[in-house]
Amino acid sequence: MKIKYIILILIFGLIGFGLISYFKPFEPIDKSVSIEKIEVIKHKRRLDLISNNQIIKSYKISLGRVPKGHKEYEGDKKTPEGLYIINDKNPNSGYHKNLGISYPNEHDKKYAESIGKSPGGLIKIHGIRNGFGWIGRFHLIFDWTLGCIAMIDQEIDEFYENVNIGTPIEIKP
Repeated sequence: MKIKYIILILIFGLIGFGLISYFKPFEPIDKSVSIEKIEVIKHKRRLDLISNNQIIKSYKISLGRVPKGHKEYEGDKKTPEGLYIINDKNPNSGYHKNLGISYPNEHDKKYAESIGKSPGGLIKIHGIRNGFGWIGRFHLIFDWTLGCIAMIDQEIDEFYENVNIGTPIEIKP
């Protein structure tokens, strides 16, 4: 009997957490601020926008299905780690909008070649799959991408508008 109550408490707790997170108010960043760097801390599931060496905004994110470790080859479902740049913007993505990350770099290519595999590519920062934006923050419950970095559509809209091609991005474990 006690186990049923514990399970019910856990279920309602998760639902409550999800609803609180889902309806969290959105606070836009000041458009006059220049984003100088993006920093991703994978183990915290956090993406920070940096200006004048200060974090001006943080976003909760989802990662590749295998979140630990550096991406080694195409299909490993890992999110890369290292220094890259934002190299593309796509307003017509299958995942709301996306910004491209310059993975693979030369080191990534050499490593994948050394193990006889393709390094892959097309690593993006993107929104929720088109038609599923209503999921909102519930996407944060688990890591679900194939190696990309995901955030809610409203956040990727803001991110897309305020981050320029050429902006450095550091992805840390």
